[in-house]
Amino acid sequence: MDAIFKALNDPARRAILDALRERDGQTLTDLEARFAMSRFGVMKHLRVLEDAGLITTRKRGRFKDHYLNAIPLQEVIDRWIEPLIAKPTARAVIGLKARLEGRTMDQTTLTEPGTKPGYVMTTFIRCSRDALWDALSNPDAAPHYHFMSARSELSGDTMTHYFPDGSEMLICRMIEAEPKSRIVTTFEPKWHPEAGTSRVVYLIEEEGAHCKLTIEHYDLGPEASGVADGWARWSAGLKTWLETGQDAHFARRQAPVGA
Repeated sequence: MDAIFKALNDPARRAILDALRERDGQTLTDLEARFAMSRFGVMKHLRVLEDAGLITTRKRGRFKDHYLNAIPLQEVIDRWIEPLIAKPTARAVIGLKARLEGRTMDQTTLTEPGTKPGYVMTTFIRCSRDALWDALSNPDAAPHYHFMSARSELSGDTMTHYFPDGSEMLICRMIEAEPKSRIVTTFEPKWHPEAGTSRVVYLIEEEGAHCKLTIEHYDLGPEASGVADGWARWSAGLKTWLETGQDAHFARRQAPVGA
């Protein structure tokens, strides 16, 4: 946590985070053009932010794309701020806004390599690779941690998540799978009438007693918002459930009646 506060203590680094909040996935060249500092200076600040976990990167050919990572900020909020503003039963993770679901795409777009993701998130979970893989692929697991799904069903290569009232919430069709390492699925939200089908890649890396989980969300459209907040809630529930064995649902707080 010291690394987070050290990284945030510099106005130049805060400006870089603001730039990534405005447009995620920028390269070093993109960021260098926005600031009155040398290429080396931008690189130095990016290294500090990456070491603090406030950004995550993804290589794309000879380019490296940089993404704002909300998870460390969420953990700071959880520790000091959130208990003061929300009851435990209505606990909400304060998310950073970004992009969401998106446009319809064909099978070529779904499988096209090298496509730049619209959103990337990284978190670390104290669990085994087997446990994390099962949590992502077993329909019985999702209701233990998903902030919106009350029930999930798997039919062939398609997992369907349902709202508490029994209506469809999300459909995910598996496109590719490398056992215990990588899953690629469609992302077909049913709660937003204008959102099309996008694509999600889950990457699992085992690092001793914990696993590194990276989420890459592709083909996001401009007509909806909230994906960063949704993934933050989803990952918080997954991490809590796997590390404690206790169900965790970080749903959005409901507005008071009459508000």
